Amino acid sequence: MEKTSKRRMSKITQKQLQLRKQLWPDLDEKRLWLRNEKDGFTTIPRTMPLICFIMNCLSKNKPISTVYLELWCRAYDECFVTLSHHQEHATHSGFVGQRAVNTWKERIRILAELGFIDLKPGPSGDISYALIYNPYDIIKRHRESNHLGITEELYNSLIARAINIGADDLN
Repeated sequence: MEKTSKRRMSKITQKQLQLRKQLWPDLDEKRLWLRNEKDGFTTIPRTMPLICFIMNCLSKNKPISTVYLELWCRAYDECFVTLSHHQEHATHSGFVGQRAVNTWKERIRILAELGFIDLKPGPSGDISYALIYNPYDIIKRHRESNHLGITEELYNSLIARAINIGADDLN
């Protein structure tokens, strides 16, 4: 199957590049941010925008998705993040000013309460380490418990997009 996937991706890539060349014939590729040629990239599910929107719907007018995305972008394949610089995490999550760290801490606790992450204490206090769980599993659990933040429309949109990209986490 791996050979088929690589071949299929190659065909998809070729078609996309062909179309791009037609649409932007004078494109200077140096202006593009190509992940295979640069460092500093992470793997992200193609459903992440919808996952983030659902998270914000679950968090009762206290958006948490930027905090989650900031954690995600710091994690490697072990799904674990050391949280030793709270001010930096707050800023990278989009919180600035006097209450930035307090707001970040509030939002990270909401992520933990909702089950998207687990927190452990350590040298930086009660928020020193975070483990990131599969967001599909958490959203599915909230949907099964009839959480008001996940409408049928949102959940069905996530299912449809997951199927479209080949993700089977919601099965």
